[in-house]
Amino acid sequence: MKYNLLWCCLLLLSPILSAQPQPATKAATFEDYAAFLQDEIVAERIAGAVSLIVKDGKILHQDAFGLSDREASVKMATDNIFHLMSMTKPIISVAFMTLYEEGKFSLDDPVSKYLPGFDQLKVATDISQGKASPTVPAAKPVTIRQILSHTAGFGHGLSGSTLDNELAMALYYSPQENIASRVRTLTEVPMPFQPGERWFYSASPDVVALLIEKFSGKTVAEFLQDRIFAPLGMQNTGYNMTDEQAARLPKLYKVAEGKLVQDTNQMPANGHTVYGGTHGLLSTAADYGKFCQMLLDGGQANGHRIIKEETLQLMTQSQIGELTYAPGETFGLGFAITTDLPEDGLSSVGRYYWSGAYSTFFFVDPANDLYAILLTQTSPYTGKYGDALRKWVYRVIK
Repeated sequence: MKYNLLWCCLLLLSPILSAQPQPATKAATFEDYAAFLQDEIVAERIAGAVSLIVKDGKILHQDAFGLSDREASVKMATDNIFHLMSMTKPIISVAFMTLYEEGKFSLDDPVSKYLPGFDQLKVATDISQGKASPTVPAAKPVTIRQILSHTAGFGHGLSGSTLDNELAMALYYSPQENIASRVRTLTEVPMPFQPGERWFYSASPDVVALLIEKFSGKTVAEFLQDRIFAPLGMQNTGYNMTDEQAARLPKLYKVAEGKLVQDTNQMPANGHTVYGGTHGLLSTAADYGKFCQMLLDGGQANGHRIIKEETLQLMTQSQIGELTYAPGETFGLGFAITTDLPEDGLSSVGRYYWSGAYSTFFFVDPANDLYAILLTQTSPYTGKYGDALRKWVYRVIK
């Protein structure tokens, strides 16, 4: 299968374009936010979007915009099913940490204690030479905490270096039978950095997925269904969709010469056998909202305790020590976290978030009992709309 999976996951450190400014003389409303999205559609920068914003358990804004299929003039609907891409990562991280609560592992356990290949990791000394680079042994064992926080030293195929390009080809363009074969491939390619040396966006959530299978004895798809999707009532979320669900999948679009055109490299909605942690899940805004509301409610929903509140607190505080993630931001276990307000003041300390390669976005703000989701199917990834979501939401609620 040949999909343009160099964009399979996002890179949040890329520069983010600003949303259109709101006049200071006029209080912002969600009607203004909707008008902004409509303007983007008219300008052919996106084909359509679904948005959901909930505060204090009440919907402040929910709507669908534009078209899910421009060629057939099919309107976007709030129940459309989207490729989450890297928005898979928070779900896989929460599911994995339920096994932490059961005592299956400690965060500082070496991964080599549980999986083969991690005791022989090599680090490239010249990433410009790719896999042919001279290597040195990993100076320290890779730990589970590093896997969850992207500090293990692995790449993801996104940086544009020769080594990362070759890693992307090996992971995503070459056939993989299952998650075990993909992780084996990851360990066979030289790492760009020594473990614990720096924060670097990586394919390490796939290691988390394989550890889930190791500890639970189930496939990742089965485990997520049992621990997350069924208890939360997320009936439109998974790695493979039914025919009815697949019919609700918007087409993927990209901008070419100033016009939107269909991106034929879109992943299909079914037929998958690699149940990954980096990407792979499909879902609706409403389903992902159930996941976000569970996080706001301290790990419980529908009478079910999904994860302990203290575990969520651990996951949403810095786990990278003195390493640098981004200005005013840090990284926990599966989430990026706001530590300082941006210059525009439009955020909240403790807000945590992530996004996906097809330009999908969410954040959770415990201080304001708030979550926000914006889903498009647009490639390549642009942080513009995630930044716009942040700004519009805080303009309205401030």
